[in-house]
Amino acid sequence: MQASDRFNINSQLEHLQAKYVGTGHADLNRFEWAVNIQRDSYASYIGHYPILAYFAVAENESIGRERYNFMQKMLLPCGLPPDREDD
Repeated sequence: MQASDRFNINSQLEHLQAKYVGTGHADLNRFEWAVNIQRDSYASYIGHYPILAYFAVAENESIGRERYNFMQKMLLPCGLPPDREDD
């Protein structure tokens, strides 16, 4: 692998990270990463009707109620953020 190949790969990765929030970046901590994953999952559940219907049947709720519950869970999917240490 040449130096130009490494530069090209790094520039492509930086482009993806700037374009898509869920791909993360070097300063992303574990909590923020988990929040992105949970929100992406809930958005996928809401956006795909068959999955939403499956959850509704499994939990014996209406589809509208399941959609509402998932939207509420998107607010704080992993609870409150941990306290940050300021250096």
